[in-house]
Amino acid sequence: MNNILIHADNYDALVYLAKKKGMGGKIGLVYIDPPYGTNQTFTVSNKRFATISRVNNGKLAYDDTLTGEDYLKFLGERLNLIRDLMADDGSIYVHIDTKMGHYVKCLMDKIFGQKNFINDITRIKCNPKNFSRKGYGNIKDTILFYSKGQKFIWNEPRQPINIKDDPRFSNGRKYTTTPLHAPGETINGATGKKWRDISPPPGRHWRYPPDVLEELDRNQLIEWSSTGNPRKIIYANEIAKNGVKMQDIWTFKDPQNSIYPTGKNLDMLRMIVRASSNEGDWVLDAFAGSGTTLVAAQELKRRFIGIDSSNEAINLATKRLTNYTLIELTKGQKDERMVRKNTAPRKRAQLSG
Repeated sequence: MNNILIHADNYDALVYLAKKKGMGGKIGLVYIDPPYGTNQTFTVSNKRFATISRVNNGKLAYDDTLTGEDYLKFLGERLNLIRDLMADDGSIYVHIDTKMGHYVKCLMDKIFGQKNFINDITRIKCNPKNFSRKGYGNIKDTILFYSKGQKFIWNEPRQPINIKDDPRFSNGRKYTTTPLHAPGETINGATGKKWRDISPPPGRHWRYPPDVLEELDRNQLIEWSSTGNPRKIIYANEIAKNGVKMQDIWTFKDPQNSIYPTGKNLDMLRMIVRASSNEGDWVLDAFAGSGTTLVAAQELKRRFIGIDSSNEAINLATKRLTNYTLIELTKGQKDERMVRKNTAPRKRAQLSG
C-alpha cells in the first residue's frame, strides 16, 4: 500500500482507515501535535510565516477553539480510535503545551494505561522571552510518550557530546568510572547474587549478571579500588564516538520562519521516527499540518499516513511529499474515482454517511 495523505476531519479519517483500509493493529508509531485548547484561530499569509501566525487577513489554517471538557472529549475520541489502529509493539507521542499537559496525561493514562506511560518529555521550543508579564518566561512544551503494550519498538537514540566540556574528563583524564550496582534488590535473579564473594550494597543489585561482570573484568573494563570496590571503566574516546543517552529534556527549537503555524522541528521528528519505528513501519500523524512528521518518515524509509482537515495544510504537505495517495473524504456521497497530479498518485474517496 502506498503512503497516504487524507484530507478530512481526522475522526472520519481514522474510522475510514480501520474499516475501509484494514489498518487496525498495523500502525507502528503515532506522533500528533493536536490543538492546545488555546481558544485562538491560526492563519497563514504570504506576507508572514512565523511559528505562531495570526495574520488578520490571512487564510485560515485551523481553529483551536475547543476548550475544557469539550476539548478533552474531542481528543479522547480520537485517541481511542488511534489506539485501535496501533500495533501491539507500537508507541505514541502526543505534543501538547504545559497548560493542558496534565489533563491530557490523565486522559492518556485512562486510554493507554498508566503502566504504558514511558516519559513526560520537556521540550525547549524557543529562545528566552522578554515579554512583559507577571510570571516566568515560557520556553518549553510537553511531549507525552506512551506505548500500547509492554514490548514496544525502541532504537535508543544517542546525542553527541563534546568531551572537552565534560567535567568527568577534565585535566586530560582518559576515562571515568561508574558504579556496577543499581537501585533495587533482586530477589531471585542472578544480579542479586554474590560475585567474587561480594554482594551488592543493601537495597541495590548488580547492573549485570556475574558472567557479564567476569567478561568486563577480563577486558580490563573494571577498576578496583584499594578497598576492593569494583567500578566500570568508561573511556572518553568511547563516549565521544557513541554519544550519550538522550534524556527527557530536549532542545529542539521550532523554525523561526515556519511555512505553517506552530510548525515543529524536523530534526526532532527524525529522532522520534528513528527511535520508535523501523524501516517499513507505518507512521501516523492525525494532525499532520504541513507534513513535517511525514517528511521525516519518508526520509527514513517508513510508510506514512497523514491526516488534516485544513485546505492550507494539505496544499503545503503535497508540495513536500512524493509517492503518496491523496484521499479526500466527503460525507453523504459514495462514488470513488482516481485522479493524478504531478508525480504523486492521488485518490478521491467519498465517505458515505
